[in-house]
Amino acid sequence: MENINQLEKFWSKKKVFITGHTGFKGSWLSIILTYLNSSVNGFSLKPKKNSLFNKSMISKNLKSNTYANINDIKKLQKKIKQCKPEIIFHLAAQPLVLDSYKDPLKTFNTNIMGTLNLLEIIRKVKSVKSVVIITTDKVYKITKNNKIYKEFDQLGGIDPYSASKVGAEIVVNSYIKSFFRNSNLQNRISTARAGNVIGGGDFSENRLIPDIIYAINNKKKLNIRNPDHVRPWQHVLDPLMGYLFLAKKQYDNKSDNKSDNKDDYKEHAWNFGPNKGNFKKVIDIVKYIKKLQNFEFSVLKFKNFKETNVLKLNSIKARKKLNWLSKWNLAQSLEKTLEWNKDTKNGISAKDICERQFLMYLNKK
Repeated sequence: MENINQLEKFWSKKKVFITGHTGFKGSWLSIILTYLNSSVNGFSLKPKKNSLFNKSMISKNLKSNTYANINDIKKLQKKIKQCKPEIIFHLAAQPLVLDSYKDPLKTFNTNIMGTLNLLEIIRKVKSVKSVVIITTDKVYKITKNNKIYKEFDQLGGIDPYSASKVGAEIVVNSYIKSFFRNSNLQNRISTARAGNVIGGGDFSENRLIPDIIYAINNKKKLNIRNPDHVRPWQHVLDPLMGYLFLAKKQYDNKSDNKSDNKDDYKEHAWNFGPNKGNFKKVIDIVKYIKKLQNFEFSVLKFKNFKETNVLKLNSIKARKKLNWLSKWNLAQSLEKTLEWNKDTKNGISAKDICERQFLMYLNKK
């Protein structure tokens, strides 16, 4: 795992383009990269008033900040050509399972066509040397034995969100095999699949940790669904560091992605999941936090929406080839998230807290 000096040496002055930079992950990534002195250009929908992006006031540190839809291909193309980025992180997405049932058309358009738009544009932008496209752990076809999924396992999605992300994976695979095999982007485009990320500044609805924090802050009763579902919980800094390592590896063009098997997704797909101890049931998370900060909760049953019962990721590839590892265990991840909430309530700058936790994360042995 690299230290702060090594990270700054590579990322300082790099021209970076982030789609979805106003979202939870995108805001954390923007804060980290601006701290590392990168020239960050953002392209995303306008953030909600109550968002990490606004609370951190990170827009002041960006080279450019564009509020637009990823499906506005003309505007996206114009901004990418203007910025001439070296590295692109594609995070723009409709990220919620429940919302995908409410508006499947928007979900498929954003997650598939948005990815397609980006890939089509970068075919003609010579400055780009590395592209990391963020998908999800929910792209795998679920088996009955609750296996731990590796990158080469079969893809499949039932709910609209999962299916849309599988669609994005297929589009990326097609473009890599069809257009980028003998281009300047050969071995420089990948998809990244992470678990259920948690951390300070996530205010999304229908996500467990944000809902718990809302219940704590407002003394409201929490309603949880699917208490026995198992998820690979991890602090947001874990996958973000994986994305940074992967982007650098591709930029240096030291990729091992040389397979010619057209059905083999593993050569450009990467899992960034937590250690086995972080695979926990929803109800276990609720009970752990309740010991730290009291709140009331009840269990609701949703019969209309299908969600995966168990999700576990195998991240050996990232550990071996990127020297990446999941550093904070579940207890530390939850405690840092609650600490972030407490510190912001005490008037500490959201950006300062994120930067402080980033340095704490790097310094952990």
